[in-house]
Amino acid sequence: MNTSEISALWDRGNQTNSVIFILLGFSEYPDLQVPLFFVFLIIYTITVLGNLGMIGIIRINTKLRSTPMYFFLSHLSFVDFCYSTVVTPKLLENLIIEDRTISFSGCIIQFFFACTFVVTETYMLAVMAYDRFVAVCNPLLYTVAMSPKLCSILVGASYSWGLICSLTLTYFLLRLSFQGINIINNFVCEHAAIVAVSCSDPYISQEIIFVSASFNEISSLIIILTSYVFIFITVMKMSSIGGRSKAFSTCASHLTAIIIFHGTILFLYCVPNTKSSWLMVKVASVFYTVFIPMLNPLIYSLRNKDVKESVRKLVTKSL
Repeated sequence: MNTSEISALWDRGNQTNSVIFILLGFSEYPDLQVPLFFVFLIIYTITVLGNLGMIGIIRINTKLRSTPMYFFLSHLSFVDFCYSTVVTPKLLENLIIEDRTISFSGCIIQFFFACTFVVTETYMLAVMAYDRFVAVCNPLLYTVAMSPKLCSILVGASYSWGLICSLTLTYFLLRLSFQGINIINNFVCEHAAIVAVSCSDPYISQEIIFVSASFNEISSLIIILTSYVFIFITVMKMSSIGGRSKAFSTCASHLTAIIIFHGTILFLYCVPNTKSSWLMVKVASVFYTVFIPMLNPLIYSLRNKDVKESVRKLVTKSL
C-alpha cells in the first residue's frame, strides 16, 4: 500500500468519521509477498488437515475417545485449529491484496477470538500436564481420578477462563479512543499494536494485559513444573529401565509442545518495545499463531504409537 492510497483512505476516514486499521504485515518486504503466501498456505493446509484429522481419529477410535489424555488432545487440536483460522486467512489475504485495511469491529473481533483461544491453550497444556502427573504417579487410580466428569470440568474451565480474560481485555480496548486511519505494524490485531495507535491514555489497558498475561503464564507454568517435578521423582524411583523409558515416552510429546509454546510466549515478553523490535515480534507472532498449531498434531502423531496405529488401521481399511 503506497502513500497515495493511505492518503485516500485517510480522507475517506475523516469524511465518514469511521475508524480504519491497516495491517502492514510483511509489506516492507514486497519481493517476499508471493513466496510467503505459498509458505503460509501450505502451513495452514497442514494445520487444518492435521488438527481436524487428529480430532476425527480420536472420535472414531473408541479406545482413544475413552482415554482422558486423548480427550484433552482432541480439545487442544480444536483450539489450535480455531486460533489459526482466526489469524491465517487474513494474513494470506494481505499477502496478495494491496488493500490491507480491516474495520475497527473486524480488528476487535479478531483480537477477541485470538485471545480466547491462546489463553485456553495455555491452560489446556497445564491440564494435560496434570493428566500426565496422575497417569505416571498414580497409574492404578488413573481412570478413577481422571473421571469423565473431572475431565469435562477441567476443559470447561480452560475455555471459560479464556473467554473471561478475552472479554475483560476487549472491554478495556473498547474504552480507548481511535480516529481515522490507524497503521498497525503487524499482520494480526495484537493488543500492543492496537494500543499503540490509540488517541487516549492506554495505561489501564496496558496494566490489565500485563497482569492478565503474567498471571496466566505464571499459574500455568507452576502447574506444569509441579506436575513434571513429581513425574521426574516418580520415574527416578522406578527400578526398571523399561518402566522409566515408557513413562518418559508418554510425556515426551506433551513436554515438547509445552517447551515450544511457552518458549515463544516468554521470548515475546523479553522483546523490548522499540521500533526495531517489531520484526522480531512479528516473527514470534507468526510462530505461535501459525507454526505451533501445525506442529502440535505432528508432534503428537509422530511420537504416539496409539495414534500411528489408529492411522495405520484406517489406511488399511480404506485400501
